[in-house]
Amino acid sequence: MLEFNSADITAMDKGFRTTFINSISGFKSLQLVGTSNDSGETNLAIFNSIFHVGANSPYIGLVVRPKGSEHETMFNILQTKNYTLNNVISNCFVNAHQTSARYLAGQSEFDACGFTEEYIDGFSAPFVKEANIKIGLEFKEYLPFLLNKTKIVIGEVKHILIDGELLSEDGFVDLHKAESVTSSGLDAYYTTHFLGRLSYAKPEKQPEFLNVNKENK
Repeated sequence: MLEFNSADITAMDKGFRTTFINSISGFKSLQLVGTSNDSGETNLAIFNSIFHVGANSPYIGLVVRPKGSEHETMFNILQTKNYTLNNVISNCFVNAHQTSARYLAGQSEFDACGFTEEYIDGFSAPFVKEANIKIGLEFKEYLPFLLNKTKIVIGEVKHILIDGELLSEDGFVDLHKAESVTSSGLDAYYTTHFLGRLSYAKPEKQPEFLNVNKENK
């Protein structure tokens, strides 16, 4: 087994180190973040640093990097307070990856990358029509991370659009059936394979498998 200490990591080639550290932490939640500014110009950007913060009230966190096209996403979020998260499905991952290209400010990645804007009444941010799990959020706060100048954006879930067949009776969302794509590092994409759902863990009691959708076996 290879071993790297802090000095070894620091001495790595910059490109190698970036790829290495970005991928070693494992698979990540992958979402297309849809925003617009006060003038109605839209932006769409792929993000893979998204995490659950709480369910009551429902909050989701998003890590925004200090450089790159994320600046326009952050600007729009702060200006309009609304933004969307849209899952990336398997037949759209190439187009989704393309949204990370450095398009000129004001040029919509929806148009450039082949996605369709979708809106609901009373909410200014665009959803991705091609997605089958869509979340509309309202900006609540951001936490500046001084060590590397990233920002953690916290949003409250205000709207959810989801295909009915993906939602089970107990509230579980079937990401496998949705064909949601996950990612590793900056450029590797994966589909999922369902292994099973387990009962609530208790001391000295072996978890049991919950009812499994046969289509996912």
